[in-house]
Amino acid sequence: MLHTTILKERSFLVYGLGLSGISVIKFFKKNGVNNFKVWDDRNKNLFKNFRTKDLKKTLKEVDFIILSPGISLTKKRFLKKFKKKIITDIDLFYLSQKNIKSIVVTGTNGKSTTCNLIAHLFKMNRLKYSLGGNIGVPILNLKNFKNSYVIIEASSFQLSHSQFINPDFALFLNFTNDHLDWHRSMENYLNAKFKIFNLQNKNQYAIVNKKFRGKFLKRNFKSKIILPKLTKYKKIKNKINNEYLRSEINEENMSFVFTLAKIMKISNKNFLQSMISFKGLPHRFELFMKKKNVTFINDSKATSFTSTKFALSSLKNIFWILGGLPKKGDKINLLDLKDKIIKCYLIGKNTNFFIKQIKGKIDYAVTKNLQNSIIQISNDMSKIKRNKKIVLLSPASASFDQFLNFEERGNEFKKLCKKYARKFA
Repeated sequence: MLHTTILKERSFLVYGLGLSGISVIKFFKKNGVNNFKVWDDRNKNLFKNFRTKDLKKTLKEVDFIILSPGISLTKKRFLKKFKKKIITDIDLFYLSQKNIKSIVVTGTNGKSTTCNLIAHLFKMNRLKYSLGGNIGVPILNLKNFKNSYVIIEASSFQLSHSQFINPDFALFLNFTNDHLDWHRSMENYLNAKFKIFNLQNKNQYAIVNKKFRGKFLKRNFKSKIILPKLTKYKKIKNKINNEYLRSEINEENMSFVFTLAKIMKISNKNFLQSMISFKGLPHRFELFMKKKNVTFINDSKATSFTSTKFALSSLKNIFWILGGLPKKGDKINLLDLKDKIIKCYLIGKNTNFFIKQIKGKIDYAVTKNLQNSIIQISNDMSKIKRNKKIVLLSPASASFDQFLNFEERGNEFKKLCKKYARKFA
């Protein structure tokens, strides 16, 4: 391992000055690592005193290139020849620390929720922990993490560039069609996910979705493979007095957390007591309001149909808001779900894409935006006599055609629902 004393002898280029890039620079300054340059394609004024004047020369000369997670080598092809030098801020964390106990969580869906579930479990059982990575806090910004577990959310973007990640517990939740515009193929995407197991030893744990047992074993990883059993979790699920966690949408996440709890010898009683007080994250199947027999759910984080399918399968009598920027290769399969949906409301600039996939299968209206959708739903709902109706924003697509991000989309949805709440009373 290249601990901080040795890092001072190496040279670096920080490529990309987003949250992670800035955290790397702060880390270098704090630890006396002075031999580094920076580069950002867009922002030429940020840290300009450290900006390299000759990018090509610097790329050749430095020992390591710390690449921003969002930068794809398929778009920056000139970086491919330097691939062996490329690492991430998470790599730097592992390279600079001794005897860190860590838990890394990856997967297409549910990473953030699972990380927060683990953090909550540890908190309630008085286990020290820190939480960072793709979840919003750059890993190098964490403080007071010694003698505690470091829980890290790792995206496929981060893992694709990583070389030194070595967790005590590596959780691979699931894997579905996503990010193909970045990875270019499902094989590349899967290879990125599997990197969390590369450096594990026989005393470390790989907690893997059973669907990937065969692919895991073929790669001859050294860690202990554990396959979460959903049936075991379901036996205690109904004992959790928490409406959010008792929904089907969280079963997979919870089976992984339950498996980890058993490995760490947390009793069933303590596990159940811990989960009672857990609150879900915003924009992830967020039950934020009830008005008489109408429940409003903000699932704006669902940016692919696979994500949305979890929500649809867990509910019935749904007034569903769908639309945005569809993911490459995504398909909407409503075969087992159409009876759950009363009507669909299409928003965004790609409505034709969605019409082709749902026409003739479910009732729908083109409403263009969230406000029109809420007004139309309130009018349609008044004509339908059913108990327990659901207003669901689960767009199955990215938000960038109308919003800055999924958070802005979700917040706008909640604001509008509250504004027009009286229409649903």
